[in-house]
Amino acid sequence: MAVFLSFLLILLFPSANAGWPPSPGYWPSSKFRPMSFYSGFRNLWGPGHQSLDQHALTIWLDRTSGSGFKSVKPFRSGYFGASIKVQPGYTAGVITAFYLSNNEAHPGFHDEVDIEFLGTTFGKPYTLQTNVYIRGSGDGKIIGREMKFHLWFDPTKDFHHYAILWSPREIIFLVDDVPIRRYPRKSAATFPLRPMWVYGSIWDASSWATEDGKYKAGYRYQPFVAKYTNFKAGGCTAYAPAWCRPVSASPFRSGGLTRQQRRAMRWVQRYHMVYNYCKDPKRNHALTPECWSK
Repeated sequence: MAVFLSFLLILLFPSANAGWPPSPGYWPSSKFRPMSFYSGFRNLWGPGHQSLDQHALTIWLDRTSGSGFKSVKPFRSGYFGASIKVQPGYTAGVITAFYLSNNEAHPGFHDEVDIEFLGTTFGKPYTLQTNVYIRGSGDGKIIGREMKFHLWFDPTKDFHHYAILWSPREIIFLVDDVPIRRYPRKSAATFPLRPMWVYGSIWDASSWATEDGKYKAGYRYQPFVAKYTNFKAGGCTAYAPAWCRPVSASPFRSGGLTRQQRRAMRWVQRYHMVYNYCKDPKRNHALTPECWSK
């Protein structure tokens, strides 16, 4: 009986050192059908550094170029996901990204929602960076809203699903359906509301990507390769009628997260978050009022 009770307690109250987050109890990725790459995306740049094998897209960076792709349609809300596998070894300075943006429509004054793998050095884990920009990235007044994580698994070993759910009320970042961050709309000034496209890319960001630019891209290890598959994009396009209903990351049609999802997110943030812009004393938080507004 004592053994059974111990086992039950482990199931109900996972150890602080448990290697996997508590179950979120809901899997939003299952609500959207996978799509082939060319049914929803097109090459944006670096076509010679991109190949498609069945349903998996490979893009790579070398001394000559990186590569990027873009969704055919812009969206005003939706769920956007892809299963991604990144390269092991020395990848310092290299960014592998999956994100939303309207930079081409609003250059110098655009919105952006990022999932980025920040390259790393031998023996150190990848950092997964999430970020939100609102009207102004690139105009000399860049205000990032970064939260960074070391994942509870090795993202080089296998594909894992990374997703952004964007609605008029909130942005939720998910990894394998586990919410890792929720960015609520607290004001129109601190939330992206204009239509955005879905992008993916691999590129050289040596000036900042790894330990604030301390380690640069090492092209003796080229090519740097990233693989994407299981693309999902569903929601309201920019051309959808006004009655198009935003999707949700939870069973609640109105949005938000369940208690079980919030518990899983708290676990990730407690044990795997390595940076939170709201708690950085070097930041001017007058520029990020969402950090202190209720």
